[in-house]
Amino acid sequence: MSDEKKATGDKTTDKGAVGAGNRLEGRMPLSQAIPLGLQHVLAMFAGNLTPVLLITVACGIASGSPEQIAILQNAMLVAGLVTLVQTCTLGPVGGKLPIVMGTSSGFIGVCQSVANVMGGGILGYGAILGASIVGGLFETVLGFFLKPLRRFFPSVVTGTVVLSIGLSLIGVGVSSFGGGSGAKDYGSLENLFLGAAVLIIIVVLKHAGKGFIGSSAILIGVVAGYFIAAIMGLVLPHTFTVTDAAGVTTEVTKAWVLNWGKVGASSFISIPKILPVPLVFDIRAIIPICIMFIVTAVETVGDISGITEGGLGREATDRELAGGVMCDGLGSSFAALFGVLPNTSFSQNVGLVAMTKVVNLFAISIGGIFLVACGLFPKLAAIISIMPQSVLGGAAVMMFASIVVSGIQLITRDKINSRTLTIVSVAIGLGYGMGANSAVLSGLPEAVRLVFGGSGIVPAALVAIILNVVLPEEKSRATSA
Repeated sequence: MSDEKKATGDKTTDKGAVGAGNRLEGRMPLSQAIPLGLQHVLAMFAGNLTPVLLITVACGIASGSPEQIAILQNAMLVAGLVTLVQTCTLGPVGGKLPIVMGTSSGFIGVCQSVANVMGGGILGYGAILGASIVGGLFETVLGFFLKPLRRFFPSVVTGTVVLSIGLSLIGVGVSSFGGGSGAKDYGSLENLFLGAAVLIIIVVLKHAGKGFIGSSAILIGVVAGYFIAAIMGLVLPHTFTVTDAAGVTTEVTKAWVLNWGKVGASSFISIPKILPVPLVFDIRAIIPICIMFIVTAVETVGDISGITEGGLGREATDRELAGGVMCDGLGSSFAALFGVLPNTSFSQNVGLVAMTKVVNLFAISIGGIFLVACGLFPKLAAIISIMPQSVLGGAAVMMFASIVVSGIQLITRDKINSRTLTIVSVAIGLGYGMGANSAVLSGLPEAVRLVFGGSGIVPAALVAIILNVVLPEEKSRATSA
């Protein structure tokens, strides 16, 4: 059976499909599609804006300045538009899968390095954008040639990459559960209570709720988290004092407090600006960022594999992988025109698909439209942006662990033998372990640290690919195949 026929068959006969949400194609009532799409936006909203906040500040663009506000607004608009291309496709571009796109956090390290090399400022940020246009086009070309490279990505390799993605995100989820690593009251009883309450609500609804209620468990849990935080604000103090090393005492707002003043201060409508920062093309920025685009292509292959395995119960087709990677590339080049950092598939939403089994393209497209609306109506975006991190964490710990399970399912799709165990063990142990503990790379050149340090996804993928090529197939497996 061809890839296209397999894909078509899965669109209507996915195992365990219950209702339109579990079918890839087909319309569903807006009363269901809107909340299902909205919960995808809630899962990625903060992560979509964080890289922009970090890199603009690193380039000396003042926090809250008109330039930064314009870029943040554009980040939501671009994420929505590129998500719509992924779900609806534009010619060969787009995987036609429930993929949510957003600003990639994987580029933070290399962009900070480029900013330092370029001397920061508007010039430095412009160089990052110029390099992103070139790098995005480079990734698009990689997408065109992905089919002949597919043999390097069997289920044991893609499963290891998906497993690495899940492992790298679990720590992020737990960090949010405690209120966010930057919070002064990180790990406080209030933050832990709020995160636990959201998690319990989601688990109960997921398993006790039927049909639409079970599929919308994440959204209902997050909305309930808003209400619980509001009630906590009525009975608990909003601030506490912190004394620094110099003995200076300051009053700090607790991380779980809802900042409704931010919503009131935001405008109702705002028109996005094209090229808020002038583009600069500099080879010192282009080379390292192009290398990172190779890395993000590998991660996208893993995300797409995680979605098809976790949500559709099958492997991704050549068309889906190539279209998804091309959308990553062209979407990143398009984003740069609006002053936004490279866009890529969001692993957070891969976990949401794996957990809820909601893969309906119409519902995910509604989420993309909602992101576009956030880019046009800042007050709407502000309501989402005030979500306490512990509320997001309550949902994230379960979603991110679901990615790990999807990776295991991919790895075990074929019969487990000593070859498979060696590939996975060495890739996770050496590759992921080395990347997740980047201090071990401190003696290597900076370029190597930027690519292989951090999440551990890249070194794990590289080790898995090399071992898959080097280690011979076992005869028993070849015979059974």
